[in-house]
Amino acid sequence: MSRTVRLAAVPGDGIGPEVVAEALKVLEVAVGDEATFEVTPFHLGAARYLETGDVLTDDDLAAIAAHDVVLLGAVGGDPRDPRLAGGVIERGLLLRLRFALDHYVNLRPTTTWPGVPSPLADPGTVDFVVVREGTEGPYVGNGGSLRTGTPHEIANEVSVNTAHGVERVVRFAFEKARSRRGRLTLVHKTNVLVFAGSLWQRVVDAVAAEYPDVAVDYQHVDAATIHLVVDPARFDVIVTDNLFGDILTDLAGAISGGIGLAASGNLNPSGEFPSMFEPVHGSAPDIAGQQKADPTAAILSVALMLEHLDLPEAADRVHRAVEADMADRAADGVGAPVRSTAEIGTAVADRVAALTTSVA
Repeated sequence: MSRTVRLAAVPGDGIGPEVVAEALKVLEVAVGDEATFEVTPFHLGAARYLETGDVLTDDDLAAIAAHDVVLLGAVGGDPRDPRLAGGVIERGLLLRLRFALDHYVNLRPTTTWPGVPSPLADPGTVDFVVVREGTEGPYVGNGGSLRTGTPHEIANEVSVNTAHGVERVVRFAFEKARSRRGRLTLVHKTNVLVFAGSLWQRVVDAVAAEYPDVAVDYQHVDAATIHLVVDPARFDVIVTDNLFGDILTDLAGAISGGIGLAASGNLNPSGEFPSMFEPVHGSAPDIAGQQKADPTAAILSVALMLEHLDLPEAADRVHRAVEADMADRAADGVGAPVRSTAEIGTAVADRVAALTTSVA
């Protein structure tokens, strides 16, 4: 029996509306008769803020929370606009959604694609996921400044780590490792950040006792950046805190061909609130409206969404279609006509439709 999924679509700014349109196009054909998506658009982002002064009202938040999942495009306007200074959109929209909807897992997969060049000469077979804690660390806004604007200014950002918050993301990471290749790497800086680092290490050690089938190791974050460059194939599941995860996942995106191909999920695994899926790239206002953006990251974010909704066959069809599209791009070679955003979306959707029909 087909199920109904309520999806809140937040196209956002810049190229966001263009890539979300293609992601929704692929989503519709991917699910076939397995599900019906009821899509509600939300006008949020820098453009809305500049028009109205609102970033995310309580009514907006309540309406989004009533949905099952959220698909976000990209948010942010001209970085030179002083009205957008101080992270007003990032904190007021993205971080508020993550904290209010308790998105305590940020999940970012990294893989190499056939025909897509990596900046690494020989990356090997890369297939790992980073499980980043999403609601704690230094992004909670616990800080401030004294004597601001003077030569004696003092500024701090306090990293918040709770046993409850660390344990739940660590348990998610162990479950993810168990379902994959059975290897988990904790990344932190325990030799310097001795209090938070000790908490993370002790929680991982305690939970590891319940997962004897998962091999566990540890790397300082600086060592992890080296290994991501010289031997990324060694990783399976990386679990880390909010700040380190933010940095590592952008490096990981570069390994696979650029953050323009990187998908992400901000998850509330309990299902108490809707999880949110988004491409990692920004709003790229310089090419907005020109159909130059690659919608692949948004399409792969839809695949993550389908996995989260326990629609693995549909997710697999999206992955296979994207892989085939990547291979076609490589075969076309340099000098091939550049496809528009909509043309890429249609090509992937057509492949998904063919795969959906073949199993019907």
